[in-house]
Amino acid sequence: MEITSMNTEWPARLTDPTGLRQAKPRAKGLTMVIDKGVGMHAYTDLIQTSGEYIDIIKLGFGTSALYPLGLLRDKVELASRHGITVIPGGTLLEAAIKLDVVPAFFRQAMAVGFHGIEVSDGTISLGRIDRDNLIRDGVSLGFKVYTEYGKKLLGSRIDVEQFAATAERDWACGAELVTVEARESGVGVGLFDERGNCREQELRFMATAVPQLDRIMWEAPLKDQQVQLLKALGSDVNLGNVSVLDVLSLETMRRGLRSDTFELHRPSFIADYMI
Repeated sequence: MEITSMNTEWPARLTDPTGLRQAKPRAKGLTMVIDKGVGMHAYTDLIQTSGEYIDIIKLGFGTSALYPLGLLRDKVELASRHGITVIPGGTLLEAAIKLDVVPAFFRQAMAVGFHGIEVSDGTISLGRIDRDNLIRDGVSLGFKVYTEYGKKLLGSRIDVEQFAATAERDWACGAELVTVEARESGVGVGLFDERGNCREQELRFMATAVPQLDRIMWEAPLKDQQVQLLKALGSDVNLGNVSVLDVLSLETMRRGLRSDTFELHRPSFIADYMI
């Protein structure tokens, strides 16, 4: 082997052996990162090293209300410069509903500069009409609205028909994506059993029940869960609740640059898996 010159970049085929990965702004293959309270230095490092591979950052739970306001705005503004949507966790809006301060929640979210909101009922009970109105209100105020399906209670399962109906109505009201609940633990909730393993039969039912899979976000905080979903649904599956430490790792798996998904570039791989 003779090397006659020094290249300044890796070969394009080597950076994405699948040949499938979209550049930002992406319409599919979205990665949503959950920020549970990292400081500004760690946050800046995250965006410097992995910003190209992050599409959404969710400030988890109700953490947004506890930040110093200047720091919160700095986080949102830095992400915005790198084409990343920042949203507060759905639990914060659930608390606002419980405390009857929803208009104040929306006002403050706008003042901070959040790009979107999450409408969920993982902890509270929320009627269908109220859910519709929250989605529409968020859209009318200029937010990207992401909804969530499922309860946070340990042992909660997915009703596939209800999930499909919920997703269709959420989209009709203006939601961008519908997220399948798995909590930050990924254990014993929704699609995952008490060991964190994917319930494959339910995944197959869900994948066939909802025609617009590119508008579904699957919370999958654990590496093995991410592998299972990538193998089942392909490198362009939308994955959420990804740890700030796992963004690059996930991206290598999307591109077939890690042994777990090394064969994702084979055209028949996904179809074979789903048979």
